[in-house]
Amino acid sequence: MSTPLLELRGLGVSFGGLRVIDGLDVHVDEREIVSLIGPNGAGKTTVFNLITGVFKPDEGDIVLDGESLVGLEPHVITTRGVARTFQTLRLFLNMSVKENVMSAQYCRTSGTIVESMLQLPRARRAQRQANAVAEEKLAFFGERLMGYRWNQPAYSLSYANRRRLEIARATATEPRLLLLDEPAAGMNPVETHEITELIGRLRVEGRYTILVIEHDMHVVEGISDRVIALDHGVKIAEGTFEQVATHERVVEAYLGVKGASTT
Repeated sequence: MSTPLLELRGLGVSFGGLRVIDGLDVHVDEREIVSLIGPNGAGKTTVFNLITGVFKPDEGDIVLDGESLVGLEPHVITTRGVARTFQTLRLFLNMSVKENVMSAQYCRTSGTIVESMLQLPRARRAQRQANAVAEEKLAFFGERLMGYRWNQPAYSLSYANRRRLEIARATATEPRLLLLDEPAAGMNPVETHEITELIGRLRVEGRYTILVIEHDMHVVEGISDRVIALDHGVKIAEGTFEQVATHERVVEAYLGVKGASTT
């Protein structure tokens, strides 16, 4: 049996009296790709914000490799091995492609600000390490982010390559668990196919465990070992893509009608 890397146990949170996540139980096994689906407002991004410490749950637990993450600050959770991308791209647009990825390494360096300002030996070692890791992570993406692109500002990249750069930066934190929030959003069919293949490579070659939020059902079908459907913060279905996509409550949540009335 696979060992759960991530477990959400009875997770719940409310904002201003509105129940956003309610009694959520989820597990993601080592080297598994699990997709979270659901209509807008289902609570998917809130789940990511809870896992990464942006929000604190009102009840329940979030366990990574046997240790609770509840109450930890986001930067501490990052060092524990969780990295994420965002639905809306968050890059340092005026920094170079390589500098964007290097920035993610500084959560794992021990140099101080003064050492960096004075370029003392430990700071120089950290800089060399960050540079080497950035080049390694960017190489994973092939010619899309290689060569002359390293020194280009991030704003000069195409939208699809900005998405790749954000994923590259996430991998530079050396995570065990990758949280990808709508990685195919805004892409054309060719780009969507490429990002689907990339997610598969991240699991097989990068050896990452992946929890992904995605609205494009072609992507979900192509990448997922399991699919979990949420509606108003409640898990309404879990299983293979085929099981979840045809589930009556999932059809009702997306279409607003009973599954029986659609046949």
